[in-house]
Amino acid sequence: MDNIIELVDVKKTYGKSGAAVSALQGVSLSIKKGEMVAIMGKSGCGKSTLLNTLGGLITMDSGEYYYKGKKVVTTKQKELTRFRRKEIGFVVQYFALIDDMTIHKNVEIPLKYLGYSSKERKEKVLKALEELELSEKRKAYPTELSGGQQQRVAIARAIVKEPDLILADEPTGALDEATGEVVMDIFRKLNNQGKTIIIVTHDANVAAKCDRVIRLRDGKVADDGVLDGGSR
Repeated sequence: MDNIIELVDVKKTYGKSGAAVSALQGVSLSIKKGEMVAIMGKSGCGKSTLLNTLGGLITMDSGEYYYKGKKVVTTKQKELTRFRRKEIGFVVQYFALIDDMTIHKNVEIPLKYLGYSSKERKEKVLKALEELELSEKRKAYPTELSGGQQQRVAIARAIVKEPDLILADEPTGALDEATGEVVMDIFRKLNNQGKTIIIVTHDANVAAKCDRVIRLRDGKVADDGVLDGGSR
């Protein structure tokens, strides 16, 4: 199985001189296409910085990032923005939905940056909402939905442009246990369809549903283990 991601000696520091904090200290790792991977570690260990680096949300100080075998230009924000908009689907803990826009309009947002026609956008949004069993909610507003439904909307928004890679930052953190289980089942379904999914989590139960767990400590990979089949 080919690697979809490869990082080589990636470093990222925040702050200057005496107040500098090394968030990533020479991280090297590879992730295969179709894997479902959890990233774990204590607060401040570099989990979110790693995810933001993978998603093109931040530049890195040094190192190399390869996506589908091609080097990502990680020192230029314009190039990162283009890469992020085209290639990555994001899901975050508190949903990041726009309250005064309908569910349909929220899910449509990523497509507006990619030049799709109005007809194409509608078709893709309806497909994503159907995939997440939200078709009947498309005219509703986020505040009219439960937390679990809002997270499903966020996942629909992440998959609407049909990315091969989905990055999720604590996607079950704002949900109760039962609703979190539903969300993880959705991720597994998407993974079974061939999508690569990387999840930052503090929850061992979430990690246990993945194929592999990467643990960070002080900005370094402390452990990288393949689980016995995940929860397939």
